[in-house]
Amino acid sequence: MTKLFATLSLVFVFGLVISACAAPPIEEMSRAQDAVARAENDADAVAYAGSVIIRARDALDKMQSEADAKRYEEAKEYAATAIRNAEQAIADGKIGAERARNEALSLINSLGAPLAETSGAINSAKEVPDIALDFNSLSQDMDKAYRTYDDAWQNFQEENYRDALAGGQNVRSSLSAINTKLNEAAQDISRKK
Repeated sequence: MTKLFATLSLVFVFGLVISACAAPPIEEMSRAQDAVARAENDADAVAYAGSVIIRARDALDKMQSEADAKRYEEAKEYAATAIRNAEQAIADGKIGAERARNEALSLINSLGAPLAETSGAINSAKEVPDIALDFNSLSQDMDKAYRTYDDAWQNFQEENYRDALAGGQNVRSSLSAINTKLNEAAQDISRKK
């Protein structure tokens, strides 16, 4: 009788252990959902680590599928993966934003002198007789470059580093195009002499 009681007790305890292990990992799943939601609502993570957020969301979807299929250990593993990816997205977003900030600041800061030099070159070219340049068009291009430069600074101040960087690149490209026209006109004058 004692042996039977011990065996039944052991089976009962084993059954409790198995049923306790068969419960869905509610806490882990909830933490995973919260972590992914934080990443999806972090502007820097969205802007600079979107692919990592996608991986976090994918792990979250797989977690739910595994939980629905009552494969709770797998669901727990996917929950941990979703949390890791979400945290990585937030960290990568901060790094990406800082890198974009530094690049935008460096580029915009480097444009002041070239803007002034190109503007001065246009004014000097006006003094050259018979130079084949459309000064109205060049003036409009310079005005646009200055406006884009101002917009780039405004975007930078608003922490919109992607647009600030793009604006700075546009200014650099515009100045290059203007200087190419000036150089070509100067070369034409030299050939005529």
